[in-house]
Parts: sequence; C-alpha cells; structure tokens
Amino acid sequence: MERVATDDIPVFLGGREGEGRRALITGLRGFTARYLAQELTAAGYRVYGTVMPGEELGPDIYPVDLLDRAALAEVIGKVQPDMVAHLAAIAFVAHANADMIYRVNVVGTRNLLEALAAGRHRPTSVLLASSANIYGNASVPVLDENVPPSPANDYAVSKLAMEYMARLWMDKLPITIARPFNYTGIGQTENFLLPKIVSHFRRGERRIELGNLAIARDFSDVRMMARSYRRLLAVAPSNEVFNVCSGSSHSLAELIEMMSEIAGYRIDVQVNPAFVRANDVLQLTGSNSKLTAAIGHLNPTPLCDTLRWMYEA
Repeated sequence: MERVATDDIPVFLGGREGEGRRALITGLRGFTARYLAQELTAAGYRVYGTVMPGEELGPDIYPVDLLDRAALAEVIGKVQPDMVAHLAAIAFVAHANADMIYRVNVVGTRNLLEALAAGRHRPTSVLLASSANIYGNASVPVLDENVPPSPANDYAVSKLAMEYMARLWMDKLPITIARPFNYTGIGQTENFLLPKIVSHFRRGERRIELGNLAIARDFSDVRMMARSYRRLLAVAPSNEVFNVCSGSSHSLAELIEMMSEIAGYRIDVQVNPAFVRANDVLQLTGSNSKLTAAIGHLNPTPLCDTLRWMYEA
C-alpha cells in the first residue's frame, strides 16, 4: 500500500496508518506512555493500556500486575493487540529495591512475551523499551548499537538481561528493542535531573544541590521519543535493536546556563556528595544513524526549546 507523509503521521492510500488497528501500551500512566498514546491515537490506532491495580481506570484500560501471569494472559486475550509497546518498568536508576527492579523489568517482560506468543492473535510489532544505560562507561565518544554492553548498575543490568531474555522469543514474535538515551518533558517527575533543575528555576530558588557536575547526556524531547516509537511500531523491523537519541550531548554546566537564560537569573550550584553515585555513567552520547535509516529523519527538538516548554508550562 502506498504511503504519503502528512504532518509526520503517515497516511496510506485508503486510510490512516493505524486505522482499524489495536495498539496496546503497558504502563499507560507512565511519563512516556502518555505521549505515545497521543501519537498513536492521532495516527488512527485504537489505544488500549495496562495500569497497576488500584490506579485510575478509563475506557480500554486494564488493571494488571505484569508479575501476575494469568491476569496478564487474560488481558492479552481480551485486547488481541495488533501492536504492543512495552513501556511498563521500574525506570529510575537509583531505585532502592533491586529485587523489584529485576522482577518487574525481566520477569514482567517475560510474562508479557509469553502471553503474546500464546495468544490467538499474533501482533505484527512488539516494541520493548530497554535503555542506553546498558552501555555503561564505554570508551568510545559516540555509542552505536555495536558497542559492547558494560552495565554499571542494577537498573542497566536488568535491562540488558531483559534484552537477552527477549531473544528467546524472537522466533515467535516480531520484537524490536529500543535503547532510549535520556529524554525529558512536561510530566516527568522531579527525581530526574532536568525536571529538578527546571522546577528550581520556576520557583525562583537561588540555590540548587546537584550530584556529579561532570556528567554529560544525550537529551531528547519526550515528544520526539514518542514519534520514534510510533514509527518503529509501524515499520516493525523485527529482531533489531535501535538507539533512540538526538546524536548530541550536553553537560550539566550547559544545562544550567540554558536555564539561566530562560529564567533570567543565575542560580548557585552546590555539589551534594549524597547525590554522587560511585558507579555513575559519566557520558552518554548516542548515534541515531541506524534509527533514521529505518524510520526517516527525526527532526529533534533543540534542548533549549524543550526546557522552555517545561519552564513555561
């Protein structure tokens, strides 16, 4: 079927990209999932989601714990998704409960793949969100998908283990693994670096305590991340791994300078040793060449524009 791009939403002759298709997003109340749901809905998909039991429900939303195999299989049987974006995870690197990190990120993902493979309706695309943290403190300046993993914390190890586990299902399901680098936007909690910095400036505070000032990260806008995920789901490059990133990094000093210009004042930065992790990854800059070859140009939002969007919200 011939495809024509319109406002970044592919339009197929005879209908929109997702018309008549069901998309399931795990962890629908999460930061990234909310933006991906908007992307998929705009593209014509009917979006279903899972949330943890006890969370607010709505149309096409199912409460289920990924560690409950039977309940998860029941949800998959009801939805029968055409495509799945697996975003439910413990995503905070410094999460204190290592046992829960591994159970949710590895066992929970396995339970989902098991349910999908056993279902009556085979999805055409399954996207698993991993993390660029699996690269650790790599010795190369720009990380592509061929750089050997060297995870430096439990979160990164759990995501790499999830990737290896997922390979056991690649002969049964069309799996794509995304390795997102850092990204941010409205709605991200303040225990992440950029929302913390932005919130301090929004409140007009004169002092901020941060951790390692030497870190540099490849930051993207969450809206670009959602567009990239939607395109990967549509293209469905099975059994492939993709970095999802902007291709450039910014130091913590640069971030503070950007926010100073946006807010119109300078803040006193203090290093709090309690925020400095011994196994902190110092620099993460990704190559998105493989990604753009698969889904086209990303048109990333400049970081200063993302910060202004957050500041003015």
